[in-house]
Amino acid sequence: MTPLLSVQGLRKAYGDRVLLNIERMELQRGTSYLLMGDNGVGKTTLLRILAGLERAQAGIFSFDGVRYDEAAARARLAPRMIYVHQHSYVFNTSVADNIGYGLAGIPKRERAARVQAGMVWANVEHLAKVPPHRLSGGEKQRVALARARVLRPELLLLDEPTANLDDAAREQVAELIRHMRDANNCVLIATHDHDLIKLENVIHWRLEGGQLRG
Repeated sequence: MTPLLSVQGLRKAYGDRVLLNIERMELQRGTSYLLMGDNGVGKTTLLRILAGLERAQAGIFSFDGVRYDEAAARARLAPRMIYVHQHSYVFNTSVADNIGYGLAGIPKRERAARVQAGMVWANVEHLAKVPPHRLSGGEKQRVALARARVLRPELLLLDEPTANLDDAAREQVAELIRHMRDANNCVLIATHDHDLIKLENVIHWRLEGGQLRG
């Protein structure tokens, strides 16, 4: 089976410090992956490199069997591949418009249906017209996840999605993440959250000394 994402010989260094030195990495459709490791080991950097938001010194990258070695080329894979930052960004408009932000060019009726479905999924339909400055941290993260989900990406890269949330908000976000994977997509989550670490049917990786360990 062709991996959804395949990486070989990934290397990232800052001067003499080698942050990432990953010989091989494969992500398969229908699978969730949890990426763990101490602070500063390069989890965020790895996700950003995969998404084409940061350069690596070396690496061969293939998405669905097609090579995209240059970071700019991988960045153009959006919305097939989407990176969600741990500090959820929301635009200065309504919740509904935030969720539909990436759906420009889609017929109006379909766009409205996707936005409505996204709000129901994230349990934020009661906040549809609320401006972002009135949202809690957990609500912003749920909006960010819904905004990504309505684009129907094949690969979701989630960077510490439950960080800096209180217990109730963390559990709400974790519950959404449990239902983001389907047979056609793949989810890679960088996390320290033990609730997420206990997810079923996932592959656990640890980033240590620049390398992935299963």
